[in-house]
Amino acid sequence: VRPDLKSADALGFLLLKLAFAVSVVGVASLYLMKVVRPGGEQKTHSLLVLAPFGIIAVLAGLSLGNAPSSHWRTMVVGDMWLECLLSIPIIATLPFAVIVWSVRRFATPTDLTRTGAFVGLVAGGVSAMGYALHCMDDSLPFVAIWYGGTIAICTLAGALLGPRLLRW
Repeated sequence: VRPDLKSADALGFLLLKLAFAVSVVGVASLYLMKVVRPGGEQKTHSLLVLAPFGIIAVLAGLSLGNAPSSHWRTMVVGDMWLECLLSIPIIATLPFAVIVWSVRRFATPTDLTRTGAFVGLVAGGVSAMGYALHCMDDSLPFVAIWYGGTIAICTLAGALLGPRLLRW
């Protein structure tokens, strides 16, 4: 856990990162519960899952717009970009495995690619929540690009693995 959480700024950014990740997990979980039922994917229009990503992207753009251009590189890349890029997908493997096990045990999805994508999205969001407790990079552009991008990687991995792992 990052050592500076007694600082109001650090705590504020942690809460912002957690709000982003929790909103991803919350919205994706609602859709996952629908698509795991046979025929549920036909009733599900999943554009709402993009809302947390859109909101963080708008906030990141506003943040960059209010900062001098000389600070943009630091705001976007930060110091821990590579650690974030590797850590979130690696940490996501455990929640991904647990969710896949649960879906296989309790449901019979018919659209395995879409279901796998939602499993990956939820796992990526859960992983981002855990990683946020450690990450010292506190800028909205960093969160939008690196957290959002790694969660998207987890979603893609879930879509690719879903047909194999969720087959019943």
